[in-house]
Amino acid sequence: MFSLNTKVLVVDDMLTMRKIVIKHLKDLGFTDIVEAVDGKQAYSVLEAASPPVQLVVSDWNMPNCTGIELLKKVRHDARFAKLPFVMLTAEAEAHQVKEALEARVTGYVLKPFTKETLQQKLEAAAKAAA
Repeated sequence: MFSLNTKVLVVDDMLTMRKIVIKHLKDLGFTDIVEAVDGKQAYSVLEAASPPVQLVVSDWNMPNCTGIELLKKVRHDARFAKLPFVMLTAEAEAHQVKEALEARVTGYVLKPFTKETLQQKLEAAAKAAA
C-alpha cells in the first residue's frame, strides 16, 4: 500500500464524487489530499505542488480536459511519467479500458465502488508502481 503520508490528487468535476473519494481516502488513513475539478486544473496542481503529488485518482469524464487526456499528458511529461495514476470511472466499455491500459494507467476502478474496492485497487497500484 502507499504510505499514508502520500500526497494524493483527487480529480473529478462532481463535488459529491470528490467528497466521497476523499472520505474513503481519509478513512483508509491518507492525510495529504488535494483536489481539482478537471484535468486542466489537475495538471496545474501537479506542476505547482510542493511537496509533489505522489498519486492521482481521477475521473474519466470531465469538461476542459478528461481523465484520459490528463493521463496521456502525465505520461508524456518526464517529470510525471511514472506517477501512479488510478482511473475512477463508470466507463467499462472494452475499448475504453484498452485505451487506458495503452496509456499506462496504473489502476482502474469502476463506479459505483466501495472503500474496500478502492483500497484493493490502491494496493494493486502500489505494487504495480513499485
